[in-house]
Amino acid sequence: MESRSLTDSGQPPPARVRPGGPAPLLLQTVHEHRPGLGAISVLKARGTVDDSNARQFAEALAEHVGHAGQAAEHPLLDLTEVYFACAAAVRCLERATGPLARAGRALAVVQPRPHVREALSNAGLPGVRVHATLVSALHALHAPRQPHPAHPPADRETAGAEPGDPT
Repeated sequence: MESRSLTDSGQPPPARVRPGGPAPLLLQTVHEHRPGLGAISVLKARGTVDDSNARQFAEALAEHVGHAGQAAEHPLLDLTEVYFACAAAVRCLERATGPLARAGRALAVVQPRPHVREALSNAGLPGVRVHATLVSALHALHAPRQPHPAHPPADRETAGAEPGDPT
C-alpha cells in the first residue's frame, strides 16, 4: 500500500501530480571553471527517485563523485527538481558519498525540496552537506576544509538562504 501525503484540500501535493505516474528521472552533468575556485562538476537531477530507478541514480552519482575526484573537480549535486519517493534514494546518497565522508569531505547538495532536505537531515549522512543555494555551496567550497563531524549540526543553510545570497 502506498502512503501519500495530502494538502489541506485533500489533494496530492503538486509535485506528485502527474498523469501516468511519477516524473521520470533525468540526469545531466555540467562542468564549469570558476575563477578563484577551479573546476566544478554539477550533477543536475530532475524527476522522481524511486525503487524503479534508484540504482540508476546511485550509479550516476557514484560515477559523478569518482570522476570529479580524478579530474580534481569539486562535485556538487543539484536536487532542485527532485522528489525522493523511497528510502533507497537516501541509501544511494549514503553509498556514493561514503568515500568522501571517510576522506573528511562532503558532497555539496544544492536546493533540495523541503521533504528531501528533511530526509537528508534525518539520515545524518556525514558525506552530504546541504546548501540552500548554489551560491552558498560555492561559497562553502572557498572556505578552508575541515574534517566533518559524523552528524553535523543543523546550520542556517538548511533553513534557508544565507544573508546576501540571491534567492
